[in-house]
Amino acid sequence: MRIVDIIEAKKQGKEHSKEEIDFLINSLMDGTAADYQISAWLMAVYFQGMTDDETAYLTDAMVRSGEVINLGSLASSVIDKHSTGGVGDKVTITLIPLLAACGVPVAKLSGKGLGHTGGTIDKLESIPGFNTALSIPDMINQVKRIGVAIGAQTQKLTPADGKLYALRDVTATVDSRPLIASSVVSKKIASGADNIILDVKYGSGAFMKTPEDAVKLSEIMVKIGKKLNKNITAVITSMDEPLGRAVGNSLEIIEAIEFLKGGITEGDIAELTYDFAALSLVQLGKYSDMESAKNFIKEIILSGKALDKFRELIITQNGDAGVIDDYTKFPPVKYTYELKADKDGYVSHIDALDIAYGCKLLGAGREKKTDTIDYGVGVFLNKKTGEPVVNGETICTIYSNDETKTQSAIEYCKKGFTISGAKPAVGSLIYEIIK
Repeated sequence: MRIVDIIEAKKQGKEHSKEEIDFLINSLMDGTAADYQISAWLMAVYFQGMTDDETAYLTDAMVRSGEVINLGSLASSVIDKHSTGGVGDKVTITLIPLLAACGVPVAKLSGKGLGHTGGTIDKLESIPGFNTALSIPDMINQVKRIGVAIGAQTQKLTPADGKLYALRDVTATVDSRPLIASSVVSKKIASGADNIILDVKYGSGAFMKTPEDAVKLSEIMVKIGKKLNKNITAVITSMDEPLGRAVGNSLEIIEAIEFLKGGITEGDIAELTYDFAALSLVQLGKYSDMESAKNFIKEIILSGKALDKFRELIITQNGDAGVIDDYTKFPPVKYTYELKADKDGYVSHIDALDIAYGCKLLGAGREKKTDTIDYGVGVFLNKKTGEPVVNGETICTIYSNDETKTQSAIEYCKKGFTISGAKPAVGSLIYEIIK
């Protein structure tokens, strides 16, 4: 078997066998395939696509390219949730301790963010002392002990995906659906859970721009799960506007804490957290319907158990749990600026991408994984879509450590807000659920 023959087959639109996919990934890992050969194959895949079987073979080969977390008897009861990423998306932080408080074990591997704002790991690392560098044995032991662990993704899991992504990034093949699907699902399977919920976002602040594209990607990922004996549910959600009011690392942790304290019971953060938690409980067979599951979830929050579990998670991972009661323990900022409305009306739209660019200019995100980010900076949306405003009222607050960056962020935030005379209709964020 030769790599050039595999490239030729895909160039002609032929379907790969499992043996061919295994050979390709093994050659990638042992260095016998040159980068230019793998790049040629990626471009052939981009134009010719892959069948569901091929995509499942590729996913499985990437899982087997590294270590796999073995949760043993816990695997069938553990939930792993993954988001394709969005602006202000802190649902992982609201959901994980909530599920653990509901008696659902959670082993969550997350990444550092590239782009406008930080990822889940960056947000958690804004908590002083919080350790995300957990070894795989430490994660497993912690889940067995307290029911929850959140750690940074390790290169020991799906290393083939890392190698492929590095080449996809420089060969304009990132936006290939089968390659995206295999990348996402391989990491989730390697994380050890049998039950996976995927939050697949679409809109201006997401990778997928239309709900139709998000549905097509979701269908592939759910099919991969079935072929590899994993229970995957994909939830397609809108990311045309920032999720919640806070965008920025420590600001988002504060908003998550407020939710866990029971202070946020309505709006997009509450809607998605309740829905994902209820889906998890139904998927595991703990409840037969969403409504009963949601009622139980709300009781867990009101009882303080979800907040207690988050406190326990922070303490166990060496963080300063004092942040829960004293937000001044988070990294401080030098400047705050309140952007005012220039007329009466209603907020009719907040563009996720504009707010994201503003946050990136402030230093909340990174271009390369080696870049440092500023944990304290960001934007807080004092007004959300559908809410009334009067001329001169604060619509958002900018937190910054640099006056020049503040001015640039102001311009993006101004552009991001649309105020109209009529109150807009605000619908559900969930477009479709695919099982």
